[in-house]
Amino acid sequence: MKITSLEPARCVPVPDAGFGALLTERGNLPLESVDVAADISGLIAGVEVTQGFRNPFDVTLEATYVFPLPDRAAVTAFRMEADDRVVEGVLKERGQARADYDRALREGRRAAIAEEERPDVFTIRVGNILPGERVTVSLSMSQPLPYEDGAATFRFPLVVAPRYIPGRPIDGPPAGDGTAPDTGAVPDASRISPPVLLPGFPDPVRLSLTARVDAAGLALRELASSLHVVEEETGGPDQAIRTVRVRPGERLDRDFVLRLSFDASTALQLDGRGTFALTVLPPPLPAPRTPRDLVLLLDRSGSMGGWKMVCARRAAARIVDTLTPQDRFAVLTFDSVVEQAFEGMAQASDRNRYRAVEHLSRVDARGGTELLEPLRQAIALLDGESGRERVVVLVTDGQVGNEDQILEQAGGALSAMRVHTVGIDRAVNAGFLGRLAGLGAGRCELVESEDRLDAAMEHIHRRIGAPLVTDLEIKDLDVEPGTVTHLGSIFPGVPLRAYGRHREGSSVTVRGMAAGTPWEERAEGVTVDNPAVRAVWARAHLRELEDRYAMGEHGLEEQIVRTSLEYGVLCRFTAYVAVDTRQVAGEGPEHRVIQPVEPPSGWEMPAPPPMGGFAAGVMLASAPPPAPRMRMPAAPGMAELDQGFVGGGAPEGGPGGPGGAPASGGPESGPVFGGGAPTFGGPPVPAAPPYVGRGRGGSVPRPGSAGGRAGHRLESVRPQLAAELDRLTALPLPDLLYLADLGTRLAALAAYLGGHEELERLAGELEAAERPGADARSLHDHAVEVLTTLLGTNRPSAGSGVGPAAGSGSGTGPDSGPGRRGSGDGAPPETGGRRRGPFWKRG
Repeated sequence: MKITSLEPARCVPVPDAGFGALLTERGNLPLESVDVAADISGLIAGVEVTQGFRNPFDVTLEATYVFPLPDRAAVTAFRMEADDRVVEGVLKERGQARADYDRALREGRRAAIAEEERPDVFTIRVGNILPGERVTVSLSMSQPLPYEDGAATFRFPLVVAPRYIPGRPIDGPPAGDGTAPDTGAVPDASRISPPVLLPGFPDPVRLSLTARVDAAGLALRELASSLHVVEEETGGPDQAIRTVRVRPGERLDRDFVLRLSFDASTALQLDGRGTFALTVLPPPLPAPRTPRDLVLLLDRSGSMGGWKMVCARRAAARIVDTLTPQDRFAVLTFDSVVEQAFEGMAQASDRNRYRAVEHLSRVDARGGTELLEPLRQAIALLDGESGRERVVVLVTDGQVGNEDQILEQAGGALSAMRVHTVGIDRAVNAGFLGRLAGLGAGRCELVESEDRLDAAMEHIHRRIGAPLVTDLEIKDLDVEPGTVTHLGSIFPGVPLRAYGRHREGSSVTVRGMAAGTPWEERAEGVTVDNPAVRAVWARAHLRELEDRYAMGEHGLEEQIVRTSLEYGVLCRFTAYVAVDTRQVAGEGPEHRVIQPVEPPSGWEMPAPPPMGGFAAGVMLASAPPPAPRMRMPAAPGMAELDQGFVGGGAPEGGPGGPGGAPASGGPESGPVFGGGAPTFGGPPVPAAPPYVGRGRGGSVPRPGSAGGRAGHRLESVRPQLAAELDRLTALPLPDLLYLADLGTRLAALAAYLGGHEELERLAGELEAAERPGADARSLHDHAVEVLTTLLGTNRPSAGSGVGPAAGSGSGTGPDSGPGRRGSGDGAPPETGGRRRGPFWKRG
């Protein structure tokens, strides 16, 4: 079989992932090798990742490196090998694993720990590596392969992209060793911002990537790869098993993508241990067409420069062209400010579509990726009449660090809409864009280049349209309540994939509504001896629980940890730790480094300054230079527009003036984009990430002061409360599910205010609406009464429950609550400081 070579631009790299050389002031510490071995069978892949590096120093070393894994991968094993010793990792609650690791280092024993920072971003630390010693660290994982239009895709990320970090720096020691300071919006920014190698740096890593493909009885028509590969036929039955290898010498600056064309079928797989995997192909039905209200959001931030901006404009224009006169739409372009092509929602007439495309043609890259505000405006625009499909389409690279904050403050409202995301980049933040699309049962399309745009837009056009089958449910299989992954809807060309746990049964019937009539399909179960089915379900189930936690359900922490440990799958609240029993060093490592990563392919990185002598010869770096910050001036009128979804602002009249913008000449406290030079006036420009090998000139020290989310007045959320009251009073009948969702949204507003007694109390009562015995009418009337009273107060007094003064350290902000342990006394009002809890429980 001939393997088609995809253009490099057609392989979207995943963000926050990459392998590079470890460099220190003592010289190079190459991460010598990365070995990826994938075993693909049908629609599931098992992957073994082995990374090897050495210590060239004459002192003991601790190495920290941030790297990517596929965002839906279930990590099920971890081990460390050194000095002919193999140490298997143990999965533990994250705080306990970190304590075990730190204690081992103090006692002079080798140890390694693997932690998840984001669905696709991981950190590994290896400590007490002896001088001259080579150490390998391995991870085992399973991942499902997305399938649509007759092809499955195996994607393995190999590059890290710098992420935009909004918010104000917070007090206390950093959570990690990266270049960006932790902020109120991204409390773990220092853990996801490794330094970046200079463009053109000699290839520091030997890459070996092998994919063994078994079509599992299906006719494999074609393989298409993103990197140069060779194909080897192996024995296998009917020569059906093929091995694909990456050609030596490839750089780790883009993702590896392998597309496999074959015909899938509706199937129910049972693993014999109570886990099932269901695949249902779309039925051959005409897609119904219902009127749509669509808001298109286009990211014009600095990271979208170059080909990405050209591609994003084309993608946005193509989306506008799909609309018909029965639809209504709005177009918003955003960086640190939001601009509209026209005011409000407009009919998708030829004239208005032309106006929108003309507006898009003038858009250029600038500023920072402030994603929360445009999402808030999109939610407000779509808060309209029923009977129309509400759709949000986001075109971006997704390079933000405050994912949890966005989910917490906008996720509840977005889950009531159809959300589609178009990721444009060779290092796109695929994990986060997938989570956003999942909230609204939408899809996430990744575009790696202009060459890939046409095919991607065909998929997007179908996804924007109405689904073929809705209101899905499964029958006949005795499933365990709360274990089935989100069923969503069935779209043309995209099969339904669902996982869950079951007690008994050997077949399933899937039912739904297609074009207003009942539809069903039956699948007989087949028992398979494949532990990946269980692992893939556990990872998907944990991801849903983690997203609910990020949206404010902090009581889920215990359940998340218990599920992770029971099924042996890594998550953000657990960690794998491997500790050697033998003492090999003194009291802890004598030297520490963090891995720099490759600049992503296709990014327009600033040219390095001229270097000579020693710096040019060995490209040295000490501890990564702290990230200089970029100040984001407030947009005109932002203080008035602030309606409770934007975090990190100062109170009106506080330091920095309206909207929380720093006062002229005052300390910087704005968002961070990996580093670079601060700007002082004019439109904000994204700063360049600190490069390894740049030298020390021009570095800006990490600020010692902290800024944080101070308390806001109730006035700032009045429009949100008024909208909630209008929706509440418009309900034809009290709805317990709606009341519970309302409780989560009010809780987010209360957290934004820095604590509000009445809102918090009402939110807690409404969030309990789904419990047995809840009285819908009583809760509904009580909510109307409380909101009416709050809105009738023009300006709440200090004693009305607005919350503590900024920086009072009362612990009522988003860093407190169930499962969070504060670790500071707060900061005086002028600093807006925030308490620090464990970093994996913040945000």
